[in-house]
Amino acid sequence: MMQTNLDNIGILYVVATPIGNLEDITLRALRILKAVDLIAAEDTRHTKHLLNHFDIHTPLISYYREKEAERSEELVQRLLTGETIALVSDAGTPGISDPGAVLVKAARAAGITIVPLPGPSALTTALSAAGITDGTFLFLGFPPAKKGQRQKLLSSFVEAPWALVFYESPHRIDALLADVLTILGDRQAFWGRELSKLYEDLQAGSISQLLELATGKRNRGEFVLIVQPGSCEEEKKGENIEEILLWYQENTELSLKDVSRRIAKDLGLSRSQVYQKALELWAADKEES
Repeated sequence: MMQTNLDNIGILYVVATPIGNLEDITLRALRILKAVDLIAAEDTRHTKHLLNHFDIHTPLISYYREKEAERSEELVQRLLTGETIALVSDAGTPGISDPGAVLVKAARAAGITIVPLPGPSALTTALSAAGITDGTFLFLGFPPAKKGQRQKLLSSFVEAPWALVFYESPHRIDALLADVLTILGDRQAFWGRELSKLYEDLQAGSISQLLELATGKRNRGEFVLIVQPGSCEEEKKGENIEEILLWYQENTELSLKDVSRRIAKDLGLSRSQVYQKALELWAADKEES
């Protein structure tokens, strides 16, 4: 049965939809999608295929990222007049690296009841196949598209004791893997691609092995990349500070201050000592060039 609201205010249902295999939709999701007054979809064309497959004829309205704020106001007003609305993204659970959070926040602020329906998620699907035994992870969504910003993000999690989980598009996966290798080292990792689809691809190995698999290929389907925590001291064992500083200068876009902070933490040295050494080396390198 549909929930009822005694104040004659509508209810917003947050409905998870399949990430690939249409059989993964829940019976409850099908019932709600049939019963609501309106379905707010990230891409109505995409959702229409799902609805046609299950013979659902509920009206659709588009709700995509570029129009989230504007469309949220309209949908909240419709909810306040008593309409029931189901929010869906193209695949998986709305609001997790997909549009939806803006509407949910606005609806809650307006006193509207929100009912989340559990269901498919690329995040949990990949994690279930990764074998992370300690059960802890940090989900970072899609990393920045620009290399410098992406490297800065990665550098802030060098010491993180948890697995790092990213979403990434097929045309940027090799760039992400290359930056992970540069900033975090050759850690163990796992990717899930085309999850629940015909050409599902699950790969485990070192970052360098996954990078080799991704480089020069026409990758298809979005990736969930899981990077295991590692020890930076072990990765840099046997190298002197001059070599490490020069390596960072040549292979990253991190600032001198960020590099000094990271190396000092990795090697248990004074940050001011490392910074002073970096100034000397990088200044000498500029004079030679």
